[in-house]
Formats: sequence, structure tokens, C-alpha cells
Amino acid sequence: MTVSPAHPNLKNGKTVWNNGCIACHGADGKGAPESSTVFTRPDTWPDMSRCDQTTPEPDSAYKAVILHGGRGLGFSQIMPAFGDLLTDEQVDDVIAYLRTFCKNDKHFPLGVLNLPRAIVTEKAFPEDELVISTAANVSGPGSWTTDVIHEQTFAGKNQLEVDVPVNYARINGDWTSGVGDITIGMKREIFSSERAGSILSLQGGILLPTGDSHRGFGAGTTQFEPFAAYDQLITNRTFAQFELGADLPVDSSISPRSLFFRSAFGGSFAPDHGLGRLYSPMIEFVAKRDYMTGASTQWDVLPEMQVTVSRRQHIRAAAGYRKPFTDVSGRAPQVEFYVLWDWAEGHFWDGWR
Repeated sequence: MTVSPAHPNLKNGKTVWNNGCIACHGADGKGAPESSTVFTRPDTWPDMSRCDQTTPEPDSAYKAVILHGGRGLGFSQIMPAFGDLLTDEQVDDVIAYLRTFCKNDKHFPLGVLNLPRAIVTEKAFPEDELVISTAANVSGPGSWTTDVIHEQTFAGKNQLEVDVPVNYARINGDWTSGVGDITIGMKREIFSSERAGSILSLQGGILLPTGDSHRGFGAGTTQFEPFAAYDQLITNRTFAQFELGADLPVDSSISPRSLFFRSAFGGSFAPDHGLGRLYSPMIEFVAKRDYMTGASTQWDVLPEMQVTVSRRQHIRAAAGYRKPFTDVSGRAPQVEFYVLWDWAEGHFWDGWR
């Protein structure tokens, strides 16, 4: 996560491109004619005029490849390293220039606003990801839930999400398992600004009553879940994320209506001037309140750490400890963790070295 320079020099960026990049990548970023190059193009060869490929990338990804070559992010070594040939300003300028190859960039949120994913708080940036997330009780009756979450973007600013929870619980001394209430949702980015460092999205979801409510694996009724997600860069390395929404069951006599608020605060740091393995410590504050007389607000705190696992940074892992601190009766602390695969960046096994 590195904010672009405030005033990059596109003229200088074009000069750098014409002197060092055009021979392979072409004048328009689509790639020079293959007849003029002496190598076989790998499957990861970029078309920089495609907004869906280039716009979501943060500047740090481009910098790593320009300075260290393709191996910087686990891509082909055909891409040479320019770290000894270009200054920081020249790198920033050529990144700004290559972004001009996308002619419809307003249709896609910029990668600088793609903040690290918190464990609970939904982020505003639309993603192409597969996430496997688990929450397990550390005291009381043994139980845990694993959510398999598929997220897929379409038409630039939109994201389709499917969440399938699988529950395990010890009931009356015996272990039992089953699928919970499956969620289908759609997110839409409403506003984003690189200059302001902010992005706002709205999502609407429907929770299908696929879980067994008698075993505590579901609500027992269809629920609607609208929410807003807002992310804000504070500095180029620190950020805040907020989510506000509601769970609205069709039959409120079976499951109560509720409001929820989630927030995450954190930062990121990495060796190699911010281009190496990325560490993102965060702390979340999570609240839920049933919309009924006499209900109290349940507040939890969740410190956590996300780490990029692969060199390409498309595989990430996070772990945290969720502790209730109000209305704690019957609510056990939990260990929560996930593994995330950004499948738009390549196969799971790609980009590790």
C-alpha cells in the first residue's frame, strides 16, 4: 500500500517507457508484435490497456516488478530488473504513465484503495478472492464455524459474493456438523477517490435458511442483510475501515432483527522499502444489538495480524483473538483465522518464488 506521488511527471514517464519498456510492451501497453521479440510470452504477460488487469494493482506491485524484475513478485524472469538504472522519481513517473493506457479508469476503483482484509469487518473494495475463514470457541462447549467465501467482480465496480458456512458443535456430548445459512450478496462501489484516500460501497445480501436452527446452525428464516462499507487511508501506511448494517429476518418471531457495527484500524509495513512481505496488524471493534425492548449491545474486541504468504502476495493469512467485553454471558472468546487466495493474480501454486 503506497500512495502515488501527488504530481507525477507524465512526460518523463513516457520518456522512460519509450527508452526501456516499449520494445517489449509496445507503445500502447498491449505488447509489441511477437515477431519483434525473441522470447515466448508467458501466460502472465500483461495487457496494460485492460483496465480490469491494471487499475486494481497498487503502485507497490508495479514498483516491485520494475525494480526487481519479474521475480520480484514471482512472475517470469523475462522481465528484467531496472533497480540499478532508474531513480525513484523515474519509477513513479513511468507507473503514472502506464496507467494512462487504461482509457476507462473511472469505471474501476484504484488499487491504492484496496486495503488489507480484516477478519470480520467487510471492506469496501470489490475483489476476486476465495477466503476460507474459521472461528473456534476457546472455552465452553466446543464449536467452530468455517466459512467458504467466493467473491467475484463484474462490470468494474460490482462484486458477487457467496458465503457457505460449515458448522461443527458438541451437543449433548456428541459432535455434529452441518451447513449453516448460505449468504448470497452483491456489492457496488458507490464512490472512490485516490486523492481523498477513501472508498464507499453498498451491499445487499440474502441469507437462505439452509441451516438446521434446532442445532444452532441457522436462524430458521430467510434474512436480508444490507450494509454500507467505508474505508479511509489515514496515511500511506495506516487506515480505518467501517461497516454498518442490519440483519432483517422475514419472520422476526423466529429470529430478532438486529443492527451491527464493525470497524478495523491498522497499518502495514514491509521490508525492502515497502516492497517485501507485507505485515498488517489490525484491531477490530465489533458491535451487535437486537432491535427489541431491553436488548443490550454486544461489543467485542479483536486484535489480529495479516501476513502475505506468497511472493506475489496473492496468498494471505490472518489470525486473531476475539474477546467479548460487554454482555459476556454465554459468549465465549474465539480464535479466528483465514487463508485468502486472490485468484485474479494467478493459480494458488503460482508466484511463490
